Amino acid sequence: MFTHSKQTLNQKKMKGYVQLYTGNGKGKTTAALGLALRAVGAGKKVYFAQFVKGKTYSEIEALAQYLPAIRLKQYGRGCFIKNDPVPEDIAAALVGLEEVKEIIQSGAYDVVVLDEACIALHYRLFSIEDLLKVIDLKPEQTEVIVTGRYAPQALVDRADLVTEMKEVKHYYQQGIQARKGIEF
Repeated sequence: MFTHSKQTLNQKKMKGYVQLYTGNGKGKTTAALGLALRAVGAGKKVYFAQFVKGKTYSEIEALAQYLPAIRLKQYGRGCFIKNDPVPEDIAAALVGLEEVKEIIQSGAYDVVVLDEACIALHYRLFSIEDLLKVIDLKPEQTEVIVTGRYAPQALVDRADLVTEMKEVKHYYQQGIQARKGIEF
């Protein structure tokens, strides 16, 4: 009896889950990067897909220089969407979702991060149904992390772990602009 319980516990530890980092507070991408760092340290393979984003953020430079084991690819056009998306924004996101679908299905990566996928949903770059179909293709042992504000309830319901970042106070309110190495 004891051996069976221990075996079941080990099987649950090996299972990959779906994690969601959402909310209006700072730290969603940073949390996903921290998990990616931890995973690589444990010998896991990580694919980090950034939706909407398309310019060089400090994490891209750091990963390329110090952690090439984390494969990062952007599916944005070089600017963060502030108004209505243009057809090129939609096309970039759809290419990304299709590539991520293939990557998840392949089982080649232990951890797959879909950074800012919730923002892509918010701007209707792809549908929640299409995102959930991709997530549901994951092999049992693959961990999937989804980040971004405005997570729809269907994604909250599908996730195994949901963390909401809540802004309590932010120096932006005092006119402090985004700083390299801290916010980007």
